[in-house]
Amino acid sequence: MIKSEIGYRRLQNQRIAGDKCEKPDDVVRYLGAIQAQDYHQMLWAIGCRMQHGVAADIERSIEDRNIVLTWPMRGTIHAVPPESIRGMLQLLTPRILASDKRRLKELELTPEIIEQSKEILIHALKGNKRISRPVLMELFEEAGIRTTGQRGYHLLWHSAQIGLICMGPREGKQQTFVLLDEWVPPGDDISREEVLSQLTKRYYISHGPASVHDFAWWTGLTLRDARKGLELAGNQFEPAKIDDRELWYHSSLSAGNKEITPGVYLLPGFDEYVLGYKDRSDVLRAEYAKYIIPGGNGVFMPTIVIDGQVAGIWKRKIKAKGLDIVLELFSAHDDRENDLMAAASKYVEFMELPLLSVDIQVKIH
Repeated sequence: MIKSEIGYRRLQNQRIAGDKCEKPDDVVRYLGAIQAQDYHQMLWAIGCRMQHGVAADIERSIEDRNIVLTWPMRGTIHAVPPESIRGMLQLLTPRILASDKRRLKELELTPEIIEQSKEILIHALKGNKRISRPVLMELFEEAGIRTTGQRGYHLLWHSAQIGLICMGPREGKQQTFVLLDEWVPPGDDISREEVLSQLTKRYYISHGPASVHDFAWWTGLTLRDARKGLELAGNQFEPAKIDDRELWYHSSLSAGNKEITPGVYLLPGFDEYVLGYKDRSDVLRAEYAKYIIPGGNGVFMPTIVIDGQVAGIWKRKIKAKGLDIVLELFSAHDDRENDLMAAASKYVEFMELPLLSVDIQVKIH
């Protein structure tokens, strides 16, 4: 394998190019987890990996409890398979909670306040109730718990980290919350090693070629645990030496087994193709990174990917009669205009809205 192949292989292995998944929950289960910090971007992250599908299909899958939204990795919201949620929380949240003590002190959230908030949540949500965040904030305030300055949000986050609650379907523009044990009844216990092995396999099958450092970053695990995951996977994965790095990929997906084809894709913000790796240099040139993550504040812009490389950003404008799409390329790609138009058309089909216009701009930086 050579460096220029990495982007192509990741497009194929992530189901962005080539073989795609049939159902929304197939996508989430295959990747292991998909970042869902931005709800609408998450819908397209799943949709662009499906053979056919629209945004409503994914929302229905959430409603049907085939996809669960919670904070299992890096303290950030992800879409995860329901059968994996408890194992992931067991494996990944202890480190997050251990590092949260300072933040709890800053927010003046004592153990007594946390216990009180848990009792409020259990009382309010018990019986398969779904309650939106603003209403839960009101309940906290009525009980004398101040919710300003991120205090209320952090209490919900903490209760999700310990497996008390998770997100339910949206009601209008508001996310609801539910009790995890009622929303996803507990299954058989699974050992920490089994969870680690399963998550390792899902990551390298779907994200490979990737390094141990990439996997450790994606999960929030220590490097020691990340290496242990590869050991537990046995000989299912093969290493490839690229420069001074060792990248791993599934043995059935070795270089040469799949045809490498060019392509143009509009990917959502926070997409796994960029976000799923600590080292993004194989698909994102250093001089362009500041436009994908403006200000370095953790917000990832929607990206244009051309032949495996991030080639620009894109935006949508929702109007009464449909969508306008604005494509901002980092350099001219005159020969790919038809491909760019086709990629924009796929997105509006997913949104079930008419495409009003596509404005292709070249932002030479």
